[in-house]
Amino acid sequence: MNDAPLVQAVEKYVKRLVHYIPFQFVTIPDIKTTRAMTEQRQKDAEGALILSSVDSRDFVILLDERGKEFTSREFAAYVDKKTLSLPGNLVFVIGGPYGFSQEVYDRANDKVSLSKMTFSHEMVRLFFVEQLYRAMTILRGEPYHHD
Repeated sequence: MNDAPLVQAVEKYVKRLVHYIPFQFVTIPDIKTTRAMTEQRQKDAEGALILSSVDSRDFVILLDERGKEFTSREFAAYVDKKTLSLPGNLVFVIGGPYGFSQEVYDRANDKVSLSKMTFSHEMVRLFFVEQLYRAMTILRGEPYHHD
């Protein structure tokens, strides 16, 4: 991430989140694109890096505009149910500029949509970490979320 205010906002929520759950971002390196690299080749290269970062026991959820949409309370219940019933980690994946490769879609266990709109991966990172923090406060009955 290159936008300092966005970085600070993400860090603020990550610092809050770690009081509730173990949490970390794993960032794959940017793919060096050239004129010879098609969108599909870039998705495939990113997909290989994504897949090498997940364990076979992980429950992989793609943040994808075609995924399930939730209210904040529904998302909290979804996260709670998944974290209580899974043997591995709950892994949320943010795609690159062209989305996910077919191999990543095939590996994914579920898809969640933050919106039907398209956002930069930096914005998605902020929106997601805030929603995850909000989910944790909802599950604890804390006064952060208001209906």
